[in-house]
Amino acid sequence: MPTRFTSRIDVAGPAGERFDEILTPAAVDFIARLDNAFAGRRRELLDARRKRRERLASGEERLGFLAETRVIRTDPSWQVAPPAPGLEDRRVEITGPTDRKMTVNALNSGARVWLADFEDATSPTWANIIGGQLNLYDAIRRNIDFTTGTGKRYSVGDSPATIVARPRGWHLVEKHIRIDGRPVSASLVDFGLYFFHNARQLLARGSGPYFYLPKLESHLEARLWNDVFRLAQRELGIPQGTIRATVLIETITAAFEMDEILYELREHAAGLNAGRWDYIFSLIKNFAGHGADFVLPDRAQVTMTVPFMRAYTELLVRTCHQRGAYAIGGMAAFIPSKDPVVNATAMEKVRQDKEREAADGFDGSWVAHPGLVPVCEAAFDEVLGGWPNQLGRLREDVQVTAEDLLNVAGAGGEVTEKGVRANINVALRYIDSWLRGTGAAAIFNLMEDAATAEIARCQVWQWVRNGTKLGDGTAITGELVHRWLDEELAEVRADLGETNRLGDAREIFVETALGEKLPSFLTTGAYARYLTDL
Repeated sequence: MPTRFTSRIDVAGPAGERFDEILTPAAVDFIARLDNAFAGRRRELLDARRKRRERLASGEERLGFLAETRVIRTDPSWQVAPPAPGLEDRRVEITGPTDRKMTVNALNSGARVWLADFEDATSPTWANIIGGQLNLYDAIRRNIDFTTGTGKRYSVGDSPATIVARPRGWHLVEKHIRIDGRPVSASLVDFGLYFFHNARQLLARGSGPYFYLPKLESHLEARLWNDVFRLAQRELGIPQGTIRATVLIETITAAFEMDEILYELREHAAGLNAGRWDYIFSLIKNFAGHGADFVLPDRAQVTMTVPFMRAYTELLVRTCHQRGAYAIGGMAAFIPSKDPVVNATAMEKVRQDKEREAADGFDGSWVAHPGLVPVCEAAFDEVLGGWPNQLGRLREDVQVTAEDLLNVAGAGGEVTEKGVRANINVALRYIDSWLRGTGAAAIFNLMEDAATAEIARCQVWQWVRNGTKLGDGTAITGELVHRWLDEELAEVRADLGETNRLGDAREIFVETALGEKLPSFLTTGAYARYLTDL
């Protein structure tokens, strides 16, 4: 039976050990106050997203820098808040879900910051969401450890990474908490529980409540977050401006509004991050119907050095440093291998990637595994020396136009059978893992998350819709993909054995890669059934 805290708020998730320490009446009431204050605006902004996407897809609207906010972009006088304690030096950040093992390992990794992820790296089971909150609660109070199956115990050391929590995006809801029958914003659940329980404790420890904000598509969505921060701080009697937020620029529309996003959050802004797979997914989603000029090659060929990605990252560094904000680079997703040849090749690629980012002016970058922390740190140490950042490099040499950001054709490359099959295979493996409760999955020596499923299947959708041809002239059709899907599914089954979710993974892939529309896999029928099982 649901736990009823007031006449309006129901918590329907199953009970778990110590969940009552997180789901206190006061904490749930705090979430309800936030949701009641902002639910209407959230729905309006999501509707505006949908309408804009339809206009872009149809060609009715052309994407460009906003005329109505030009004064914000051209005014040199405004700056974001100064760096907060624990965020002065961000040269290496590690990302990962909030399970207990990852919590201990990330805090001990040697990285300066841990992105504690409730979003793409977490499958949103009720146990994962509330269990993750408990792990952060314990970690902040230095009351967490982890024991392996062999009996080896790990605890948090004396110099842990600074925690920056990433809540789920505005587009998602948490069905286990309802107000008058409607599900509450997942963003506000993740933010609200973490902030309510930990803000004062973090401040007492010389840190603060810090957040990464995902999936923003406009500066108006940043304004909504800023208003949430103001209300939350006021409700708990915490000084305004205590919160710091780093925004992931992982949608093509947000890339045209970087100045405006920092401006809306300026009293709370800490920086911007250059996401990768979600950014490419967003570009395909918005321009899928615009023909061959927007068709991308194999996923592996869309590197950070192709022209449109280069323009995006250089604009991000310039924008951040003009405003006193930190520019954080993209993910190195490699997982160290036992194969020395594979390891050496991959480590060299990671080194080159991080050296490029450091040379471009980024203040730090992401890794997915503790084994990559030294590689990333060495690349930034070489450039930073004794300085904590590169805010002094204003990159006034960078001049980026709308055409540069949309120059997808300039990526070149080709679509290959190997690339199509790889997308199918990895998507099946990841969605299967996600449906079984693991949102950060090690696949072929890479740490994959929900963005992997999105880019893998939406690329296939785009290739089928455009009749894209392989090098030998073979057109990619739905029939061909169906045949390869069955062959790849057989290969995955032979490797993993039959799981109770591979059938659903196949159904989700078919619906989102071969259907008429291009939905997220988070909106499929199989996903809905998954939610009912939690």
